[in-house]
Amino acid sequence: MKRISTLLVAMTSVFATSAQAIDPMPYQQPANADIVGTIKGWANTGSLKLSLPVTKFQLKNGLTVLLVEDHTVPMVSYHTWYRVGSRDESPGVTGAAHMLEHMMFKGAKKYDGKAFDRIFHENGISNNAFTTNDYTGFYQNLPSDKLELVMDMEVDRMSSLALKPEDLKSEKEVVKEERRWRIDNNPMGVVRETMMGTVFRTSPYRWPVIGYMKDIEQYDSEKLRFFYSTFYVPNNAVLVLVGDFDTPKVKSMIEKYYGALEYRPLPNRNYPKEKPQTVQQNAVIRRDVQNDSFIVAFQSPPQSDPEMYALDLAANILGNGTSSRLYKRLVYQKQSATSTYAFNYALKESGVYATGVMMKPGVNHKETLDVVYNEIWKLRNQKVSEAELAKAKTQVIKDLVDSLKTMDGKARALAVNEIQSGTYETLFTDIEKYQAVTAEDIKRVSEKYTNQTQRSIIVLEPKVKQGAANE
Repeated sequence: MKRISTLLVAMTSVFATSAQAIDPMPYQQPANADIVGTIKGWANTGSLKLSLPVTKFQLKNGLTVLLVEDHTVPMVSYHTWYRVGSRDESPGVTGAAHMLEHMMFKGAKKYDGKAFDRIFHENGISNNAFTTNDYTGFYQNLPSDKLELVMDMEVDRMSSLALKPEDLKSEKEVVKEERRWRIDNNPMGVVRETMMGTVFRTSPYRWPVIGYMKDIEQYDSEKLRFFYSTFYVPNNAVLVLVGDFDTPKVKSMIEKYYGALEYRPLPNRNYPKEKPQTVQQNAVIRRDVQNDSFIVAFQSPPQSDPEMYALDLAANILGNGTSSRLYKRLVYQKQSATSTYAFNYALKESGVYATGVMMKPGVNHKETLDVVYNEIWKLRNQKVSEAELAKAKTQVIKDLVDSLKTMDGKARALAVNEIQSGTYETLFTDIEKYQAVTAEDIKRVSEKYTNQTQRSIIVLEPKVKQGAANE
């Protein structure tokens, strides 16, 4: 699924072109002045349509800009996303993208770190950032009369980040503690990290977004400066503004502030391709936990692949919510588990299709694994009912629509589609693609991606079994 993933969840070759080859796109007033975020045909589920009046243009330096006017409230959601994530790292410098995200808040030439925080606080501006396997995003939600101020600050840190060694020294300790909290001292964080490292053996998706502790300890300003100067350039960025502004005026403002930034050629990104898995992989983790849990994971196609939609619906049927197949069997009927889940995590280059179960304390996971295998087998060999398929479509489409209720949600959806699929317009065709999935499609993709030799089993067990502890 098109997930705007953060570190809490984690997660094409690009060839340089000359600056002269990039022509700015002329401003075009949206032809359709529908209410922002209109969903057409909701009463007729066969003809649902998403619509946003997006204006897209590109500066001569390669910066891609998406604008959506929305005068509902005097606010603007301001997103700056870079096409760089943990997949752009290499062994020994894992976590550099995430570390650089932190350093982007420590000040630049015009606004130092203290001024950055103070100005945001004084002007009622909320802000944050996130790093994934494929991209890094920064965002602010601000009163519309503060738009030019934020633009000046964003241009400052895009062009002249300080990266002071003393700031890096203290921020490394923050990131190390974050890793301890999210992964080292979080059993499910360890499971997720192990899952990615088991499903992917050659792809850069195999290492965690936050990086390994030994690499975090070795960061220096020189390493991060190279990463910053290589990827934090206008032709590697997407700027999305949704909110209360006048489009021609903001377009001129963007050209004024961002137009002076230089285009810089990007490196060829020849990522190692993951080979198809042909042998089952197993991993067992033992921690101080009270109950067993496990994940059954498979390689799945990237976001640009049409089969993503059928796998999203298959995951929904298998393990999403209290009416899913696994929840009904394991929580309601057998009462051996406390929760179940399933997801299709589609990334730029590949993906992970997985389902997981949290067992009740004292219940061994092996019998439950057989139930999961059986439910996956059913998806491969039996068509789902039309009622199940309709329910899954309703749930997935509702999640998509709900994500667009706010200015911030619209900006995120536009940015992730622009970066991951190459155009924001895929957002407007997702509903019809989900609607077009058939029961045969779900059976076909399940047959293709979820065979025994393609699976990875990651099991989390207590260090000491309860029986042994009571002896």
